[in-house]
Amino acid sequence: MPDTSMPDLTRLKFGVGQPVPRNEDPALLRGRGRYTDDISLPGQLFCAMVRSPYAHGTITGIDTAAAKEVPGVVAVYTGADLQAAGFGVLHCTLPLKNRDGTPLRNIERPALAMDKVRFVGDPVACVVAESRAAARDGAEAVFLDIDVLPAVTEASAAAAPDAPDLYDHIPGNVVLDFHYGDAAKVAAAFASAAHVTKLSIRNNRVVVCAMEPRSAIGEYDAASGRYTLHVGCQGVFGLRGQMAKDILKVPVEKVHILTGNVGGSFGMKASAYPEYPCLLHAAKELGRPVKWTDDRSGAFLSDQHGRDHEVEAELALDAEGRALAVRLTAFANMGGYLATVGPLMGTGNFVKNIQSNYATPLIEVNTKCVVTNTTPVSAYRGAGRPEGNYFFERLLEQAARETGRSAIELRRINHIKPDQFPFATASGSTYDSGDFTAVLDQALRAADWDGFPARRAESQARGKLRGRGIGNYLECTAPPMKEQGEIRFEPDGTVTIITGTLDYGQGHWTPFAQVLHERLGVPFEAIRLVQGDSDRLVAGGGTGGSKSLMASGAAIVEAAALVIEKGRQAAAHMLEAAPADIEFDRDAEGHGRFTIAGTDRSIGIMELAERLRTANDPPPDLPTSLDVRHVFDQAPMAFPNGCHICEVEIEPETGHAEVVRYMSVNDFGVIVNPLLVEGQAHGGIVQGIGQALYEHVAYSEEGQLLSGSYQDYCLPRASDLPSFGFQSHPVPAKTNPLGAKGCGEAGCAGSLPAVMNALVDALAEYGVSHIDMPATPERIWRAIQAARA
Repeated sequence: MPDTSMPDLTRLKFGVGQPVPRNEDPALLRGRGRYTDDISLPGQLFCAMVRSPYAHGTITGIDTAAAKEVPGVVAVYTGADLQAAGFGVLHCTLPLKNRDGTPLRNIERPALAMDKVRFVGDPVACVVAESRAAARDGAEAVFLDIDVLPAVTEASAAAAPDAPDLYDHIPGNVVLDFHYGDAAKVAAAFASAAHVTKLSIRNNRVVVCAMEPRSAIGEYDAASGRYTLHVGCQGVFGLRGQMAKDILKVPVEKVHILTGNVGGSFGMKASAYPEYPCLLHAAKELGRPVKWTDDRSGAFLSDQHGRDHEVEAELALDAEGRALAVRLTAFANMGGYLATVGPLMGTGNFVKNIQSNYATPLIEVNTKCVVTNTTPVSAYRGAGRPEGNYFFERLLEQAARETGRSAIELRRINHIKPDQFPFATASGSTYDSGDFTAVLDQALRAADWDGFPARRAESQARGKLRGRGIGNYLECTAPPMKEQGEIRFEPDGTVTIITGTLDYGQGHWTPFAQVLHERLGVPFEAIRLVQGDSDRLVAGGGTGGSKSLMASGAAIVEAAALVIEKGRQAAAHMLEAAPADIEFDRDAEGHGRFTIAGTDRSIGIMELAERLRTANDPPPDLPTSLDVRHVFDQAPMAFPNGCHICEVEIEPETGHAEVVRYMSVNDFGVIVNPLLVEGQAHGGIVQGIGQALYEHVAYSEEGQLLSGSYQDYCLPRASDLPSFGFQSHPVPAKTNPLGAKGCGEAGCAGSLPAVMNALVDALAEYGVSHIDMPATPERIWRAIQAARA
């Protein structure tokens, strides 16, 4: 493998480590982005979905006659039509096993429900019309004959003996009885412990609330037998594979996925949805493109939700305060169907992330994954990573209160120390790097921990409670998958990066260009990024799990090294020298140049690319271009970590809580673009605050969504938030060429425990030792009243 060591180019204005503004922002801010709903194809039709108004029931009939008579309606399709066309089903792709070794009870979900409906919003038919209004009118004219059945919305209730079964092949509604750890050793540790702390913790369900609702356009070319889907997603390569193999049952080359700008996803848009096969089937049958765009009410019902776990958490300590074991016993709500990775969060990701940055030697996780009559649940920013950290941090704080110890000292005692790396954890991961206690100490200084008593006194003088909380976190990123790193020198003088991760708000173009600019010395402003066309990819892991820079960045680094090797061969010919005598470096202005060692004879990389492209009758051994298509193999996961410190004020007479101070210190390894990294951290922190204080999905006993709009579902606003302090304590990762650790989800991992620990600290004078998310004014007020009573 060519040398991929990092050059020292701190002089470069656009190099690694520089806060370069995002390349895509000017176009987006001027409204020149191109999202799926911005696309209109010649002759396109419009689709509207018919959704179940009931949470649970048997379908006895779907009458489409009246809908077909609505002016403008072209066709109405049901599940029987898609089944007759040979379409496959959506299902969970994880090879998870029950504690007895048997596989999880998977669910084959047709795009349109055929036998039963299992949540409010379950699609049962689609209407295609000449206009969006006609399609909606047609959808309203479809008559559903459904025998309503009892519904269950809570996972623990669904697992109870008297709960209604959603599926005949899943008695008791438990699709997976997951277990990790040595139960006997963990039990022995708890039996011998000097102290045991227990907490019942609810990880509340949230709506993803992406800024852009889901939208898609289906096309079919009869001559080639090829499907094209324009859709917002998190990776076109993976989505093409799922659509081709699982749903359309065609070779992958018969499916083309195109993605433009994407207005947020947070995990929700990663996989196929029922609407997509409906659109492609209609396009094939009708010979015209078919477009569908959801509205916000539909998104609340049909977009996969996040979180929703009921957890009994336990921590065993010895007499010195060292953790002996941690144990989670949980119910994970899957919703009415299994999403592609639905069980992951409450199983494997609980295991990986409950370890955090502590040397806990024993871990046990027991999780029942249960289907309920609710919207399916899947990945949401962090996808089990924030939860694992939240559970441990709450246990540690509670243990400190119960034992009279300092929670800070408990953290220091249990931190993995720098001289212990590489550290084999009880969760099965091997940590490669970190300086956890130093990060904690830096955060305490940056947050002015010692100045808190004066701030608390000032709040009390205004009749308010004030509390402070720590969120010391470490999360295990998703491991980078095979990723394409293609570099092309174009005739117009630009340089194109082609890769399989996909930017849905992160700003990939700029940091990827910074990496390439630093490696090759090509002009930063000449670099373009192609990422949303499956026809141009031979590999691609998509974006998710905070791994994009580790995957695409590593692919770019390795591809750049191959460009240099090709360039040496070509420059040797152009300069009439031996390849061994050609050196590659950058001149005083940072431009890449190939030079004969010991001389001033050289050629710039851009000039070399142009001369190769225009060469007449080149010799057979001369490269025809500097273009490289490379696939990065995979690297281990990385372990971003940090410490967040939050201060809150509470008005005791109303229960209203406000985050008033916030500081975070993070170890993200090598930071390519600190401006973007800080922005990612801010976004994650806000989503964590949202879950902690505001957001909650509520269902009635009949399974009706009670929080189905922003009238009833609260999101944080800018006016609810303070300015965020942000500092770095980077320890480069040893698991990827860039030394990066990922940052996209870390904000949530630190903010959930920091905010909730601060709230409990503020309420401690009333004797309140725990409060669940979301800590709404009513919930806080009730806790205060109960404590007073």
